[in-house]
Amino acid sequence: MSSLQEWIGNPLGVIEDIFAQNNDSPQWETKVLEYFKEKLKENDAENWVPSLNDVPLHYLKANSLVKFRCFVQDMFDPEFYMGTYEHVDAASKSKVLKFGKYKDVAECSQADLGHSTIYAGCSHACVVPSTSYTPNRHKRSFEDDHDMDSQPSKQKEHAAAPQGGSSIHSSGDCKRLETDSASGQTLACSSPMDLNFPLPGERGPACLVKVYEGWDTFKVSDMLEVYGILSVDPQISMMAEEKEALLLIDPMDGVETAEERRVHSPPASLVPRLHVLLTHKLQHNNPLLPPAARNDISSFTSGFLGELAAVRAELMDYLTHMLFGDALAAEYVIFHLISSVYARRDLLPLGKFTLNLSGCPQNSAFTDHLYRAIQQLVPSSFRLCMSLHNMNSLRFVPRKDYTANRLVSGILQLAQNTSLFLDETKLEQGQLDSAGVRNITALGNLISWQKVDYDFSFHQMEFPCNINVLIASEGRSLLPSDCQVHLQPKLASPNLEEYMNALHAAVGPSTLNKFRIYVSLVRTLDYSITEDITKEVEEDFVEMRKDDPQSMSAEDLHRMLVIARLLSLSMGQTTLSRDQWMKAKHLEVLRMSRTEQQKSVNGNEP
Repeated sequence: MSSLQEWIGNPLGVIEDIFAQNNDSPQWETKVLEYFKEKLKENDAENWVPSLNDVPLHYLKANSLVKFRCFVQDMFDPEFYMGTYEHVDAASKSKVLKFGKYKDVAECSQADLGHSTIYAGCSHACVVPSTSYTPNRHKRSFEDDHDMDSQPSKQKEHAAAPQGGSSIHSSGDCKRLETDSASGQTLACSSPMDLNFPLPGERGPACLVKVYEGWDTFKVSDMLEVYGILSVDPQISMMAEEKEALLLIDPMDGVETAEERRVHSPPASLVPRLHVLLTHKLQHNNPLLPPAARNDISSFTSGFLGELAAVRAELMDYLTHMLFGDALAAEYVIFHLISSVYARRDLLPLGKFTLNLSGCPQNSAFTDHLYRAIQQLVPSSFRLCMSLHNMNSLRFVPRKDYTANRLVSGILQLAQNTSLFLDETKLEQGQLDSAGVRNITALGNLISWQKVDYDFSFHQMEFPCNINVLIASEGRSLLPSDCQVHLQPKLASPNLEEYMNALHAAVGPSTLNKFRIYVSLVRTLDYSITEDITKEVEEDFVEMRKDDPQSMSAEDLHRMLVIARLLSLSMGQTTLSRDQWMKAKHLEVLRMSRTEQQKSVNGNEP
């Protein structure tokens, strides 16, 4: 029986034992996965595994078991590895069967280099093109490669980014995104190597995640929790440098361009490799909650529901003060924060709730403090100041770089349920250029259809998303929204900075954590409407249209149903009651009367 220190500190040793006991059986790989799956089920075992998100790389032991919460940023082409091979001992000349899985560098002595005694354990998985793969050049077939004297097994490499982030290129996504594009930064990374993070100023671990089984179940922008073997072997960088030198001598000697090799083979000290044993797809990236994939989420939910009403009341009070006493606006901000796309009907994403908070003062620090409040409540967020410079210069949509064979990321490549705060109060007069028009169009498509059309030069590829968008504007936003609420402050603050700083300071860490749990947890609740309530809603709709059919459209009814759903969930109720339906109708009457009043005021302005 392996101790805790062995299976976490030396997983390759454990795998070697399993391989030695089962190397005549093709089931050794299955037994390895079952072993680690059972180990991680033991009490508190997952908390003992070091996290690549939280522990600096230089503190982690090479070839140890680590976990990593990440966001799939790109998916590289399949690569080959030696499944099994014979190792010849230089002294005794004895042959030992070795496995090449979960390693970047095979164990071999100088004597092995003269032998053609390598055997392959071939994967029967089908190699499918990655989302970013395009056959833009001829590659040598395996049969034509005389330097390879075995048929290797196949693995898929993903690139993951910290946002937070196949060989997935992935990046850690449990970190809060505290970046701001107000200064009009470009997307170029400040480090010597471009890590291709989606957001300006982004920091965090980037990793090449090597997936052996089930890679076809992963998609770009998926959030994953990965358990795997950390590889930071310096020989990886040495081999990349040797290949680079060979390309300089004979550019036709390799199948990759120099630029592609630099992108796909970064230094392991900067971008470690992670050989995957187990993965969980994450429905949320809040580290205060257990992942929804685990069974303990239901018991956690049951325990929190008892205090949910009190937490909601506290959050409501906090947001009301943040909005200078406007309780109606605070209600709608809560609805916005807990909204999420739960299904798609044809092209329509159901559950989205983009909020346009109008009436925000221009040239004021109010939107700074409002974003700061939202940023503290959600696991990941990004504020985009919609200045003319930013709209014309920043790259919003990811595009395919065929030279480097990778996706060049853009601002709208975000993890699900990221809060995107669009600050329209920063928009000044001027001319949008062609890039700015494309960016505005991309924002409109994101808001209306919850999709981003990635640029593949000769065509566009549609990627669905689930992003919570809040637009802060002075008047009605130029962008579409699901709901507009015009601010009506009830409190006068002589000193904005002093008032806001005191408000932020009044909310302690324990209270903030309750708010954070509340916002993430109510998103995971199931929701339904009974036949009786459905019938009542239909009768109400007919009644509301009786005197004036133009006063209530099908779109208005849909919005009311969305608000009724969010109101119920915000109260911890998973089915719609008549009381909640009546309250949702009342909130909408108040909101629409306020909007009509503001239209009247604006119409009377000179």
